Order: sequence, then C-alpha cells, then structure tokens
Amino acid sequence: ALIPLAGYVPGEAAGEHPYLEPTVGAFTPWILVAVMAIGGLISGWIVYTFAPEAEGHGTDAAIDAFHNKRGDIRARIPFIKTITSALTIGTAGSAGREGPIAQIGAGFGAFLASKLKLSARDRRIMMAAGMSAGVGAIFRAPLAGALFSGEILYREADLESDVVVPSAVASTVAYSIYNMTLPPELRFTPLFGELKFHVVSPLELLPYTALAVILTAVAVLYIKTFYGTHNLFKKLPIIPHLRPAIGATLAGLVGLALYYAYGADRDLLAVLATGYGTLQKAFSANQPAVHVLLAVALVKIITTSLTIGSGGSGGVFGPSMVVGGCLGAAVGQVFHQWWPEV
Repeated sequence: ALIPLAGYVPGEAAGEHPYLEPTVGAFTPWILVAVMAIGGLISGWIVYTFAPEAEGHGTDAAIDAFHNKRGDIRARIPFIKTITSALTIGTAGSAGREGPIAQIGAGFGAFLASKLKLSARDRRIMMAAGMSAGVGAIFRAPLAGALFSGEILYREADLESDVVVPSAVASTVAYSIYNMTLPPELRFTPLFGELKFHVVSPLELLPYTALAVILTAVAVLYIKTFYGTHNLFKKLPIIPHLRPAIGATLAGLVGLALYYAYGADRDLLAVLATGYGTLQKAFSANQPAVHVLLAVALVKIITTSLTIGSGGSGGVFGPSMVVGGCLGAAVGQVFHQWWPEV
C-alpha cells in the first residue's frame, strides 16, 4: 500500500533485495500518514485481540518467558508477531526487525520443545536458540546471533553459558539457509555490503572516544524517551487496541514536519520505516549533510518511541543502529573538517 498509494519508497541496505517491483506514484505525504494510521490500527486490533504479549518490541516478553514462565510461549505468538510486525514496518512505522524476530524465533523454539516433551531447562535452551537463529539470519551476523540470546537475558554483564553452543549452531544454520533464498550476488554478504575502512593513525582513536561519550548520552536519552512514551500511552484512557494507531499517526506527522522543515530532503524520511537507506548512504562517500544526519538521529528516537512505545509491533535495535550510524557519520564529518589530516 505504501509505494503505489503514497509514492513512498523506503531506502534499503545494500545487502537487501526487494521481492516486488510495484509501480511508484507521486509522493503524497498525507496519504502516507493515513496508511501508517491504518497499519497501526490493524496491528493493534490483532495484537490486543489475540495475543497482548506480542505488543511492542517483543524482547522483554521473550526474556520474561525465559525467566518466569519456564520457557513457555503460546503457539500463536510467532504467527501473530509476524503479521503485526509486517504491518507496522510495511506501513512505514519506525521500527526494526530484531525484537520481532527474537520473539518469533523464541516462540518456534518453545513450540518445538513442547512437542518433543522436553524438560523446562531444555525448553528454555530451545527458546534461546530460536532467538539466536532469527537474529543471526535477519542481520546476517551468525556470530552476533550466537551470543545475542545468552547476553540479552540479563541486565548485568552476565552470560547464560548453557545456551551458547546450541545458539551458535542454530544461528549458523539459520544464517546459511536464509542466504540461500537471496539472489546469488547477495548471498553471504554483510547487510550493508562490503565496507572497507582502515585505521591509518592512532590519533583516530580520539574522535572515536568523543563519539563513545556522545553515544552514551544519546543511548540514555533513547531509553528514557522510549519508556517514558510507553508509560504515557499506558495511562491514556482509551482501549489499548487504538494506541498503536495513535502512535503511528503521531510518528508520521513528526516525520513529515521534519521533512518539510528541512526543504523536503528525502534522506530525512529515514525517521520512518527502518531508515536503512539513509544509514547506507552514511557509509558512502556521498554522505548526507551534518544537519540532516543529526536530525535523523534525534528524531528517529521520537518516531520509534511513538511507534513502538504505543504498542506497535516492531523492534528497537534496528532504529538504534540508524541513530548510532547517523551520529557517527556526523561526528566524523565534523572532525574531518577540524582535523583533515586524521
């Protein structure tokens, strides 16, 4: 609906491949907002009618199932999460894929374990392996996927060692199978393509240190904004089915306000959908301007908080990559102007 109706073509990462090639019409911003509202409305109705635990980014629900429910996840969750996340992201909601695929993978792992009548301990391991399989495949990072489920289960710097080996096997197999579904030229390539960067001087560590400090502050801002928005929507005196539609509508309006405020620059629309297109451009020699990168990074926090904090189904890790990548590119440009020899 997005592309033919609103004329909006979300940017993609270099390693992604569109499966459909619809006819693209003229960009109609207000139709885009209407499509986002409808997507949020349908997604919200499905989630809160059939599986309320599938709301939001899904990672918290998977962690709760691991620690408090003996790894038990209702069989309907993976299917509900797949549909509602596709609706949210496919209608330009600012969301990522990590949270949904983690809960989807965890759900399938728990379902398989229950059918095999495994113990509670083994069911939890299967659940964690499913999480790793999904993340390793969709981000094309099998090693990261292998470590993901063992690390994300705890707030502190702990690791669930029992799940590492099963998760590594599941992540590697899922990564391999997923790549076989891609066109030959994209198989076994990184999500954002082959990026070749070289450290030529130890002095480069100074800008990286400055970037680390900046990103730490922005990460805190992201977390507080997201959970603050989530708590605010929880207090609204309306049925929860309508909250994702309100959040999606507000996110669309914020995105369009930014778009028009900066002269209708299409790169600014990265604050909607995944935002990977502008992030991919930030990796290239033809980077967006500093003010565009900073605007995308900061406003992406707002649109993601509105989309997912309202109960929309989607992840928060993908948007965080866009936020961090755009900030990194902006800081890099500034330091290059001040210190071109480095």
